[in-house]
Amino acid sequence: MKNLFKNTRFKIVTGIIALVLVGALLSSAVGHTETLQSSVVGTALSPVHFVAQKISNGMDKVFGNFKGDAAYEKKIKALEEELSDMRARVADYESLRKQNELYKDFLELKEEHSDYEFVEASVTGRDSADIYKSFTISKGTVNGVSEGDAVLYKKNLVGVIHKAYPDYSVVKTILDPSFNVSAYEIVSGEISFVTGNSKLAMDGKCKMSNLSSSTKVSYGSIICTAGVGGTVPRDLVIGTVDGIYEESTDISTYASITPDFEIDELTSCFVLTDFKK
Repeated sequence: MKNLFKNTRFKIVTGIIALVLVGALLSSAVGHTETLQSSVVGTALSPVHFVAQKISNGMDKVFGNFKGDAAYEKKIKALEEELSDMRARVADYESLRKQNELYKDFLELKEEHSDYEFVEASVTGRDSADIYKSFTISKGTVNGVSEGDAVLYKKNLVGVIHKAYPDYSVVKTILDPSFNVSAYEIVSGEISFVTGNSKLAMDGKCKMSNLSSSTKVSYGSIICTAGVGGTVPRDLVIGTVDGIYEESTDISTYASITPDFEIDELTSCFVLTDFKK
């Protein structure tokens, strides 16, 4: 504060204001009578009036800009609220679109297999530390869900129910090494089994194991469930082969499989609670 009073600019502005006040008082005292003294005073104070006018004009401009900025901020706020509303509508639309696609495929699957009994479930949780991408769903034993039930997305096999609790369940995915299901290649009919692998799981893939060196399975082959064992029905899609490789532990080969969906992007699924075995 002391520095403010010592500041040269402050002193100049204070002096100008004082001169303006003195000029106003003299003008009031003199009135409209023109005298030598008033003429001299008027001449002496004309620069002061000029400066005062400039200051006044500057203040008007500042306050004018302030009003303009306030109106501008109001428009920006209105546009931001409108944009937020539009984003919410797009999100709702996208959610409905995905749900409609899910139900469309569900109805097609139901028409093809009238014996299938389903329970729809939402994905309610994930274990971020689990590279095999297990997740929790909103349905449990009170909804007819049992351990071992197949979990589907459209016509694709996602995994099976690993643990079933009264009002929720945990899903083990096809990426897990402890998961295995009989499978076949749809063109050649070659049968083997699909399981998970820690290295492939990092890329969201699983594998069709125990293939011979003369296997007919090749790049682009579509792999489906074979239905052997009765726990998972036949013809659920597992994925598409993206490469054939030799096993490091024996002389067999395996096919790397990419699912037709991203497991960690699922928001809903169907649990197959019953089917004709």
